[in-house]
Amino acid sequence: MNQTLPEINLDESALQSRWMTVIYNKEDVEYDLVVLTVMAATQCTVEEAEIETWEAHHYGKAAIHFASESACQEVAEVIRTIGVKAEVVPEWES
Repeated sequence: MNQTLPEINLDESALQSRWMTVIYNKEDVEYDLVVLTVMAATQCTVEEAEIETWEAHHYGKAAIHFASESACQEVAEVIRTIGVKAEVVPEWES
């Protein structure tokens, strides 16, 4: 049986407009505080916040939010209030 795959049109501007907030591990900030702050900043579940915090703790950094640049900046601002480094970068490198 022959199957026809749908045609996918990638809008270059859509790929460039998606951003992410990245957090970095900081040993002197309590782990549970980071989990709670990630939850507050991103409105994610405790399970997701724990996974992202674990990733930052073990690998040095973790992407915690994907959205527009301004939405990611808002998340980063909340994270920074507890002394954790957060930056906003394009999800895809050009």
